[in-house]
Amino acid sequence: MKDAHQFGAAASHYGLENHGLRNLWSAWWNLPTPALYDTAVRNREAVSVHLGPLAVRTGQHTGRSPNDRFIVREASSEAKLWWGKINRPFESEAFGRLKQRVLTYLEGRQVFIQDCYAGADPEYRLPIRVITETAWHNLFARNMFIRELERERLMRHIPEFTVIHAPSFTATPAEDGTHSQAFVILNFAERMVLIGGTAYAGEIKKSIFSIMNYLMPQRGVLPMHCSANMGHDGAVAIFFGLSGTGKTTLSADPNRILIGDDEHGWSDRGIFNFEGGCYAKVINLSAEAEPDIYETTRRFGTILENVAYNAHTRRIDLNDSSLTENTRAAYPISHISNATRSGLGGHPKDIIFLTADAFGVLPPISRLTPEQAMYHFISGYTAKVAGTERGVTEPQPNFSACFGAPFLPLHPFTYARMLGEKIQRHGAHVWLVNTGWSGGPYGVGSRMKIQYTRAMIAAALDGSLDDVATTPDPIFGVHVPTSVPNVPDHVLQPRNTWADGEAYDVQARKLAGMFRQNFQQFEHEVAPEIAAAGPQG
Repeated sequence: MKDAHQFGAAASHYGLENHGLRNLWSAWWNLPTPALYDTAVRNREAVSVHLGPLAVRTGQHTGRSPNDRFIVREASSEAKLWWGKINRPFESEAFGRLKQRVLTYLEGRQVFIQDCYAGADPEYRLPIRVITETAWHNLFARNMFIRELERERLMRHIPEFTVIHAPSFTATPAEDGTHSQAFVILNFAERMVLIGGTAYAGEIKKSIFSIMNYLMPQRGVLPMHCSANMGHDGAVAIFFGLSGTGKTTLSADPNRILIGDDEHGWSDRGIFNFEGGCYAKVINLSAEAEPDIYETTRRFGTILENVAYNAHTRRIDLNDSSLTENTRAAYPISHISNATRSGLGGHPKDIIFLTADAFGVLPPISRLTPEQAMYHFISGYTAKVAGTERGVTEPQPNFSACFGAPFLPLHPFTYARMLGEKIQRHGAHVWLVNTGWSGGPYGVGSRMKIQYTRAMIAAALDGSLDDVATTPDPIFGVHVPTSVPNVPDHVLQPRNTWADGEAYDVQARKLAGMFRQNFQQFEHEVAPEIAAAGPQG
C-alpha cells in the first residue's frame, strides 16, 4: 500500500487496498504486545496499572449490542441462515454504502492490523485479519486469536475473513439502515465483518465465533460455545454454559490441562480450540476460589476492560462494579500455566451443562439420558437474578438454544443433531450441574459453594459416580446421585435444603412450566422422545 506510512516488520503482501482502504495516514502491521502497549498508552487509549496489565474503558457500550447485529442478505448464504430476532437481515446495497462511509472515515487516520487464525487444528484453521482503529483493540485480537509468529508466513498471509473495527465511527440509522449508531454486520459473500459505534471488544471475538458457527458445520465440525480441559490421561471434558454459570472458572482446574475457555470445534479428529486466548469475567474474582484467573489480572499482556482502579496508586479493584458488572480480562491462554499450547484434545468423555439456577430448584448435579441431553442442550437454560437489570425484581429464566443462540447463524437443530450424533458415536456421559442457588431462590437461599461444585465435577470426571445409585428428580426427571465424595448428602436433593418443602414444590413447578413453554417452539421439530424428556411436574 504505497499511499500510507507502513510500520512493522511483517506487512502482508496482501495489502489493505484489497479491503478498500486507501489514503491512510499510517498502517501498523502485526505489532508485538510491547509495541501495542506503548502505542495505546501514548495515544491515551489505555493506562498501565499495578503489575503491568493494560486498563481500558469502552464508554457507553460495556457489553454486546444484540439489537445492533445484522447479517447481509445475499445469495450464497440466504437459504442456509436462521432468520429471526437473532439473525436479522441487512440489505446488500445498504452494506455497500455503509462500508464506503467507514472506509472514507478511516482516510487520513492510522489503523492497526493483526493477521492471525481461528481454529487450532491446522485442517480447519481459518486465516483472519483484524483491522482496528485503536492499538488496544489490536492487542485484544492478538490476545484472543491464534498468533502467527513466523515473519515469512505473516508476509504471505491472505485472510479468508476480515474484521474492520471503527468504534469512533457512528452510524446514522435513518441513512444507514441500522438500529442505532452502533452496528455489527456480517457479510458472508464479502467475507467481512464491519463494526462501528461500539468499543466493546467482545464484538470482535463473537463475530469470528459466529463465522466459525456458519462455516464449520458445512465441513462436518460441530462448533460449540464451551470451555474444555483434559486429565493427564488425556480424557477430555467440555463445559457448556452461558455467562455467569462458571464455565471459565470451572475449566481452569489446576489438576487438569486447560484446552480453552469459551469456543471449540468437535471434528472426527477430536476437539480443538477456536481461540488463542481467554476473555474472563472478573467481577468479584477471588484469589482463593479462582487463583489462576486472578493471577492473570496482575500480569503484563492482560487487558482489563472496564475494571476499576485507583488513579493515584494504579491498583485495581475487582469488586468495584461502578462501570459495569461485565468487567473482563482478555489474556493469551499462555497466561494459564497448565494450558496446552496445542489447543487440541481427543473426543470428550464427559459433557457438562452448567446452569446458574436462581430459582434454587435444580439439583446441583444430575446425570442425563441421551434424550434429556438433547432437551437441555436445545433449551440452554440459566437464570437472571433480581437486581441485575432494571425492572427485574425476581429470578427470570434465560433460555438460549445450544447455550449460544446469539452466535448461531444456522438453525439450532443443525448443531443439536450434530451433538446428538457425536454423543452416541463416542459414548460421552452428559451431566447437568447447577452452580446457582440452594436453600431457596436468589435473595433467600445462598449460592452453591464452589468447593462443592468442584468436588461434584471431579467425581463425575474421575469415574467416582459411574456406579453410584441415582434417584429421578420428581419434577425434572434428571437422575441425581445419592452420594458424592466430599459433598454432604442433603445438598444433593434441593428440596432438602429448603426450610419450606411446599414452597420448593411451587417454585419447581413454576420453573418446569417455563421450560415447557420455551420448548413449544421446538417440539414439532424434534423426535417425540426428546420432547418427552423435559420436566413433567
